[in-house]
Amino acid sequence: MTAAEAYAPVLPLEVRVLADDETCPDLPIIEAGGRAWAVAWPGVGAHLRSMHRVSLQPDGNTVPLRHPMESVYYVLEGAAVATDLDLRQDHKLSAGSMILIDPGTRYVLRATEAGAEIVGGPCPPDPGMYVHINGGQ
Repeated sequence: MTAAEAYAPVLPLEVRVLADDETCPDLPIIEAGGRAWAVAWPGVGAHLRSMHRVSLQPDGNTVPLRHPMESVYYVLEGAAVATDLDLRQDHKLSAGSMILIDPGTRYVLRATEAGAEIVGGPCPPDPGMYVHINGGQ
C-alpha cells in the first residue's frame, strides 16, 4: 500500500477553502511574543500535509521544535532567524525566504525586531502537535 492509499480521503473528493482566522486552533509552540495556529491539519481532513500560521512579534520565538518528518516554512512578512539547535547554526530569513528542515532536526524560529509572519509546518502532519485539540483529531 502506498502512502497516498493509506491516507486516502473519504469520498466525495472536494475543494475546500480553509479559514485563517481566530477560529483556527492554537498551537502551543510559542515561547514568547506571538501566536501560532493550525490552518490545514488532520482536524480539517488534511492527512498528507499541514499548514500552520506563525505570527511572531518583534523578538518573539517558538519553543524548540523537532518532528519525525521534514518541515518547510515560508516568510510572508518581516524577518526571522531559524536556528538549528543541533548544529548551533543560525539561518537568516527575510520576506520571501523559504527554509527546509530535515527530519529529526531540533530548531527554533525567532523574529527579528521587524516581527515575522510565517506559514508552513511538518509534512506529513506531526500528530504530536495536535494532542491538545480533542485528542489530536
